[in-house]
Amino acid sequence: MQRFDVVIVGAGHAGAQAAIALRQRKFEGTIALIGDEPELPYERPPLSKEYLARDKPFERILLRPAAFWTDKQVTMLPNTRIDAVDPTAHQVTSANGETIEYGTLIWATGGSPRRLTCTGHDLIGVHGVRTRADVDRLMDELPATERVVVIGGGYIGLEAAAVLTKLGKHVTLLEALPRVLARVAGEPLSRFYEAEHRAHGVDVRLEAAVDCILEADGRATGVRLADGEVLACQMVIVGIGIVPAVAPLLDAGAAGGNGIAVDASCRTTLADVFAIGDCALHANGYADGAEIRLESVQNANDQANTVAKALTGAEEAYDAVPWFWSNQYDLKLQTVGLSTGHDQAILRGDPATRSFSLVYLKGGRVIALDCVNATKDYVQGRALVIGRAEIAPEKLANAAMPLKEMA
Repeated sequence: MQRFDVVIVGAGHAGAQAAIALRQRKFEGTIALIGDEPELPYERPPLSKEYLARDKPFERILLRPAAFWTDKQVTMLPNTRIDAVDPTAHQVTSANGETIEYGTLIWATGGSPRRLTCTGHDLIGVHGVRTRADVDRLMDELPATERVVVIGGGYIGLEAAAVLTKLGKHVTLLEALPRVLARVAGEPLSRFYEAEHRAHGVDVRLEAAVDCILEADGRATGVRLADGEVLACQMVIVGIGIVPAVAPLLDAGAAGGNGIAVDASCRTTLADVFAIGDCALHANGYADGAEIRLESVQNANDQANTVAKALTGAEEAYDAVPWFWSNQYDLKLQTVGLSTGHDQAILRGDPATRSFSLVYLKGGRVIALDCVNATKDYVQGRALVIGRAEIAPEKLANAAMPLKEMA
């Protein structure tokens, strides 16, 4: 049986950064990084953007080259899925029965794409976008694909629709709610992106419910909507969120449900077990203390650094301002803060110019900004979010006045 001082389960952004940060902080113990994919750790956001568009080869999205992990003495254990955790014995067990002992366990497994539950959800031609293998399968089918139905109007769905349209495919995007990005952005941003996608040829359908996926010879051939309309296609992409991969820890007795509950240092309720990244359920000061999961590279990296500090004698509570980005066509969306629960959205600039911002207020205070091709607003607005600045709406709406002058 192998034993390591630190075992990291999950080789995505969070897990890789935990190993990197430990070595940067001069941690000298043994480290194992366990991933269920064959590849070295790589960036996830480009999968639905540059990698799918073939603008970046896989080697360019590796987080670090192979030599780095060897040099830093991080033992890589690829193609290994952990199915069980024994917190008393400080052991994890893989799907093939191998047992590994740990001093400290860092759970960084992220999640798997939420699947449809309707008939046909598992047909050939129905894809999620979460791993390199997902996108490689999708890309292999593209030459024989003319029509694609994308289910889900969140960032993954919109980014995939933009790339596939650029590749010459006819794309229909289905969103069950009355607008795209409904859970994460204000209505002006939703309407702007709906208009942009339609202008590029995407058939955007709102309040569209899926009945089933149609098939012939085991392959998807179309999507039947609840009203009976059939959308013929050769490919279906499903982007309806993720399910956190936390069953082994929950089975071991860790508190949680929709993620693993952690404290300000990312500790779980199990001794010597931390959880970080997409699967970590934490009280977030930028969500008024509500327990949330943040699905972002920023959160993965910051929580990884928090754990590395805790394990090297410099414990510090996690309190990072959330930020996100999305590239679609020639539009760069940058978000800082969390707009959930806002009671006012101030439009700053003119969407017709394709450069504008939305400033979100709650109780008169700035809680978030969405900035489209407006990097200065994004950079300067960060201080307003961190300071919970109280600024008159008419002042915020004046795009001629830099935000830094309002702080």
